[in-house]
Amino acid sequence: MTVRVRYAPSPTGSPHVGNIRTALYNHLFAKRHGGVNIVRIEDTDRARTVEGCEAEILESLRYVGVEWQEGVGSDGPEPSEGPFGPYRQSERNAAGIYGPHWRRLIEQGDAYWAFDTSEELEAMRKEREAQKLSTGYFGGEWRDAPTAKVEAAQAAGKPGVVRLKVPRGLKIVVEDAVRGRIEHDSDLVDDPVLIKADGMPTYHFAAMVDDHLMEVTHIFRGEEWISSAPKHVVLFGALGWTPPVMVHLPVIKGKDGSKLSKRHGDTACLDFRRAGFLGRALANFIALIGWSPGGDREVMSMDEMAEAFDLKGVQPSSGVFDADKLQWMSGVHVRNSGPQRLADEVRDYAGRQETERYWSARVPSSDEVDPHVRLDGLRRLASADPRSAEAAVALLQERVTNLADFGPACRFLFVETVDFDPKAVEKWFHEPHVPDLFRRLSDKVTGMTAHGHTDYEVALKACQTEMGIEKLGPVVHPVRVALTGSTVGPGLFELMAVLGPERIVKRLQSAIGDR
Repeated sequence: MTVRVRYAPSPTGSPHVGNIRTALYNHLFAKRHGGVNIVRIEDTDRARTVEGCEAEILESLRYVGVEWQEGVGSDGPEPSEGPFGPYRQSERNAAGIYGPHWRRLIEQGDAYWAFDTSEELEAMRKEREAQKLSTGYFGGEWRDAPTAKVEAAQAAGKPGVVRLKVPRGLKIVVEDAVRGRIEHDSDLVDDPVLIKADGMPTYHFAAMVDDHLMEVTHIFRGEEWISSAPKHVVLFGALGWTPPVMVHLPVIKGKDGSKLSKRHGDTACLDFRRAGFLGRALANFIALIGWSPGGDREVMSMDEMAEAFDLKGVQPSSGVFDADKLQWMSGVHVRNSGPQRLADEVRDYAGRQETERYWSARVPSSDEVDPHVRLDGLRRLASADPRSAEAAVALLQERVTNLADFGPACRFLFVETVDFDPKAVEKWFHEPHVPDLFRRLSDKVTGMTAHGHTDYEVALKACQTEMGIEKLGPVVHPVRVALTGSTVGPGLFELMAVLGPERIVKRLQSAIGDR
């Protein structure tokens, strides 16, 4: 059996991390088993469809590295590619794909027309609530209505829907790959709408028909669909089809225990790209919310996750979105990346309009770098020549957690005048040996013909020896302050190699003047 899975979002809002985790698991599972991943757009709710949302969904998938072999956008700009197209449900409905199946259900007596008005439905809901019964539609006057009554309603032009006729007095069994056997009392399962009054199919119908026709073997979806699973099992049975394996994924919660929402910070997938997180880092982080690869493994590439992905590792309990852990994991991925690749990613990130909009909308606070400082540094780094940019990235990547952090981290490399930390100046610039140290080092740097970090180390240590200074600290620290304005930062000799002789001499001379 060839594994076939599908990611089937509705274009009604920006995809958040829960949606993208589902897409990611589909990708990992298909990749692990050499199967096919499908992207299908479930756009039957035309009133809630958001313009541009479909493009954002596909862009989110590409950002985190999800691959798909069939479906919308699977091969360049073409809208649908694959043997089971079209892959938008609105197009499938227009092509008449669903009609034969719901008409067959009516002919078999497994579905029926219902013509209840909104007022009648509300009255039924209130009555069931008053009797402390589960809410939903359990038949009314139409479930067993004679054919003549249905035809009369249609002839009168009454708007009607097609509902599934859930059998009563039975146990409906759902086999869930995460939770095992789940039994549902059919008397507590309402009759869902399959076809709406406007002729569009609902999720309950279209998704299941599409899953069968597209030969889907496993359905990955959120645990909120567990209550709907018995309806889908009944539908598959009524049509004589074997349901795919159902994999209901645990909900993602914030650290406060509540369901993840906007109040916990960024939750839309592309907001993390705008904030500067590497897609591979976000994918790694999201994959581990509800799935364990076994052992103590955490930082993994996409290929490593695919090799390890197993349904036995999917947890039934909710996972926690820990922003601090995301920062840590992102930093590890930054440090594990090659400088050339990172420099290219910084350049791409700095050039995106969404980066400007994202940070310009952030209000500076005591614990956040001014957006202007961040963007200014990013632009300077992006506009540097490739060799300088790569050298700067290599120098700083141990000290940042995402692409946006390179902005403030690298700013001191490109400014004409260094902003000195007053405390650092007070501690080191008033030492009596410092002016002579700066002059000697300036002379040595000016005469250098090689500019590797070891050459600068030799030059500085020669100054130390000539001046008879026993320890290296009194030499290194004031030079660092002169070059960066601070007592902390990357390795001094590597820093000097990035700055180059001209800027080093200029900053040393400026520091002498400020003493």
